Amino acid sequence: MASTNDLKNGMVLKLDSGQLWSVVEFQHVKPGKGPAFVRTKLKHVLSGKVVDKTFNAGTKVETANVDKRGMQFSYKDGENFVFMDMETYDQMFIAPEVVGDAARYLLEGFEAVVAVYEENPLYVELPASVELVIEHTEPGVQGDRSTGGSKPAKLETGYEIAVPLFITTGEKIKVDTRSGEYLGRVNS
Repeated sequence: MASTNDLKNGMVLKLDSGQLWSVVEFQHVKPGKGPAFVRTKLKHVLSGKVVDKTFNAGTKVETANVDKRGMQFSYKDGENFVFMDMETYDQMFIAPEVVGDAARYLLEGFEAVVAVYEENPLYVELPASVELVIEHTEPGVQGDRSTGGSKPAKLETGYEIAVPLFITTGEKIKVDTRSGEYLGRVNS
């Protein structure tokens, strides 16, 4: 248990009959009249839904002890993704629903943070950007600007993104894992 006065960004609360909510933002408000309160923006850990919630100052809220572990993606076993704990070398099988969009950027050996609550994986968090090789893209034709100067390219993970016309097959690029956007070339 913690008080609403102790809230911090990233803290996970257990509200509404055991649902897990992560604190995105919080603000202590002391109005001229009436009691102080805490205005928060909470994100549902599993669905990603964001809601605004107000608590009276000093209210007790139940916190969830979410363990964030550094793990390495090992391989895909059928539908499940297999991650290895970097400290204990234990393997964890994670369902595709939990991995979510992170699956687009996973290669064997990639490191990620896996949030675990009561030995159940909640979500997989990748770094803000990853470096991947272009597996295939059509040659860009100078003067072809009907697509706004970009063309589709298939990454080594099988995911397709839009890249500038000058990018060629075999080049290593940096990709934003939050938006899926091309960020730039990587100099080898």
